[in-house]
Order: sequence, then C-alpha cells, then structure tokens
Amino acid sequence: MDFPIKKTEAEWREILAAKGAEPGAFEVTRRAYTERPFTGKYEEVWADGSYHCVCCGNHLFDAGTKFDAGCGWPSFWKAVPGAITEISDRSHGMVRTETVCSQCGAHLGHVFEDGPAPTGLRYCMNSAAIDLQEK
Repeated sequence: MDFPIKKTEAEWREILAAKGAEPGAFEVTRRAYTERPFTGKYEEVWADGSYHCVCCGNHLFDAGTKFDAGCGWPSFWKAVPGAITEISDRSHGMVRTETVCSQCGAHLGHVFEDGPAPTGLRYCMNSAAIDLQEK
C-alpha cells in the first residue's frame, strides 16, 4: 500500500528515538509485532485526551471511545474517520483485520466485531504504536 508519509527504516528509528517511544515501538509499528497482553503503558490509562500515531502524530482515537475489553490491550469502539486503514491479515493461521495508520502505514493492531454499541467494534491497539495527548 502507498501512504502519504514515507520514511526509511533509519528515519523511523530516529523519529521514534527522538520522541522517546517505547523500546519495541519500531518493531510494533514498522514490522507488525504485537506486544504481550497486559504489558502496554495505556492498557489501564483512562485520562481525557486523544490518541495519536506514535510515528507521525496522526489523530487516531478520542479517549472517550476507549473501553475496558479485558483483552490486555487498549481498546476503542470508534476511530477518527479516515485515520485508519484496514488490511486483511491471514498470518498465524487466523483471518483478522489489521489496522494501520492511514498517513504513514504504521501497524497499530487489529479490529474485531465484538465491541460495544454503538459500533460493535473493538479496535485492539498496541500501546507502543500510540501516543496519548492529555487534555
């Protein structure tokens, strides 16, 4: 896929280091790794604000859409319109829907159809891929 923001691996590493991103942020966002459940810094955070792509700063979610899914990763029931691109993921013997930043292609996590009303969606995100900007 083609995304508006393009960088080399070295540039992404520099950007993430300059932002003080978590040590695994490059592997999660650029190589589609997944952090272990219940280990991410935002799994239990309920502050008011907005969540952005750790790589490019794209506004992804409002904190008011975050909910406790009990799955071990920060979960949201609604993304900012146009902020996320969905891609079919058939890795690891499963069929899932991967979510990536629509601006830079950073892997964020997956979306499932088992979330709460009104959308019925659960955007299951890696903490290492997102950045909370508190109000």
